[in-house]
Amino acid sequence: MVQQLLQSIVSLGYFGVILGLAIEVIPSEIVLAYTGFMVFEGHLGFWGAVAAGTIGGLVAQGIVYVIGRYGGRPFFMKYGKFIFIKQTHIHQADRWFDRYGSSVVFFARFIPIVRHAISIPAGITKMNIWKFSIYTLAATLPWSIIFIKIGTQLGANWDHVKNQSHTQLFVAVGFSGLLIVFMLHKLIANKKNRA
Repeated sequence: MVQQLLQSIVSLGYFGVILGLAIEVIPSEIVLAYTGFMVFEGHLGFWGAVAAGTIGGLVAQGIVYVIGRYGGRPFFMKYGKFIFIKQTHIHQADRWFDRYGSSVVFFARFIPIVRHAISIPAGITKMNIWKFSIYTLAATLPWSIIFIKIGTQLGANWDHVKNQSHTQLFVAVGFSGLLIVFMLHKLIANKKNRA
């Protein structure tokens, strides 16, 4: 059933990839691995698929952020189960956000339990939308590259994605973390120079 749904979504091409990730009925790593299989089959281009995956991930988290910002915590407590966000996920995301601040929006993207829920406290606290988008983009891009690449490597065995992802995820988190620290350092330095 999942494979049939994936085929229907990805048959729409790059827009289907964006749609599949934006509505996130199926976990993003599965959608991206299947997208990688479509790249392997020659139906999609690798970088086009990465761009679609990144946009889809950004849209998905943007929706959760907007709901958090305008609907607040009560909305998720009441309706979160319909979008696969449990109350325990919300409480854990709140704790992480309180403890680590806005940068957790980047790092939490790689942690299964709080990956989606972290956008809720970001929205509720009215975190700057540009800052939120930059952190989300910086995490979504390597996430898309990794799982699409795994899908292309596995080919017809794309559904074994869970077994192949752990090491590559750690590398991506480390690399992306360094990249963000470097970018923020440059940004702060530029602001100080202008002042």
